[in-house]
Parts: sequence; C-alpha cells; structure tokens
Amino acid sequence: MKNSSGPRRPDVTTVEIIGGPEALKVGLRSYDARWAEVYLRHRRRILGALAGADVDVEHIGSTSVPGLAAKPIVDIVVAVPDITAEEDYLDALLAAGYELRVREPGHRLVRTPARDVHVHVYERGDAAVHEYLLLRDHLRTHADDRALYESVKRTLLSRRWDDMNDYADAKSDVIRAIKNRARTARS
Repeated sequence: MKNSSGPRRPDVTTVEIIGGPEALKVGLRSYDARWAEVYLRHRRRILGALAGADVDVEHIGSTSVPGLAAKPIVDIVVAVPDITAEEDYLDALLAAGYELRVREPGHRLVRTPARDVHVHVYERGDAAVHEYLLLRDHLRTHADDRALYESVKRTLLSRRWDDMNDYADAKSDVIRAIKNRARTARS
C-alpha cells in the first residue's frame, strides 16, 4: 500500500482503451431484478479483492433503476482514496478476474471477460461519482424522466453503433437535462 502521507504522483494524461473501439452488440432488455443480485455478488467480489482498502462501492447505470429497460451490463462505481495508486486497487481487481479496458485521467474501467459487468474506478470525491448517483437516484423516483430516458435509449439503439462510446455520447443531452431537473428537485 502506498504511503498516503507521501507526495501524490501525477495521474495518467492520455486515454488508453485496451482493445480499441468495440461495436455495440447488445440491445435493451426489460428491467430484470437479477441485475441487483449480480451487483451484490460483484460488490462482495470487489470488497474481497480490496480487503482492508477504504473504498465505496455503488450500483449505477440503468441496471440500478427498477423499472428501467437497460443493456444487460451491470455498472458499478468504486471510489478509492487515490486513483494514481493503482497498486492499491488495480492489481487486486485484475487478480479477482476483471480485465482492464480503460485507463484515462481520473478513471479506470475494468470489466468481466463476459463484458456483462463494468467496474468504474474513480477517486473519492470525484464529481463523476456524484453525477452517477444523482442520475440514478432521480430516475429511481421520477417515472416521467425514467420513461423519457428509456425512450431515448430505444430510439438510439434502433441504429447501428460501431463504437459503443458513440452511443454513450449520443445520450449525453438527455442525461444532462435529467440531471439538471434532479438538481432543481433537490434545491
């Protein structure tokens, strides 16, 4: 474990996507309560791999919202004390069977070989973690925005996507609008 009182090292400065762009091959599925069970199983796996580390683990993304159709990929966010101290989390996650997919400033993504679970790693306090939870919590309690988001996803998934990142980017306007309403509702 890195000495937390020592100087902080710089983070990576480039985006590394291991394996390059991948076509989006999975479509939307009706909400499946088993997604929560998959999350809990992987939460235990992550916490076991990172035993003794001070981390937060949350279920995020569409599979975390009961009633929302989703691609059958369970997204999990892990908040670590220092994203640059990869030896404190990355080696253990890889040893637990996850594969590195993305290394970029402030974010690492590991996933299962079956690509059905994505684990996003951020530093504790990163705004991205707050944003994921803001969207999730709002969609769980606001049926109109949940229906809007599902409708947009269905429309987008009727098209072919050679890079799943392009699909994710295409959802950004509706996500931004929903999060703005979520912030207003919280005020």
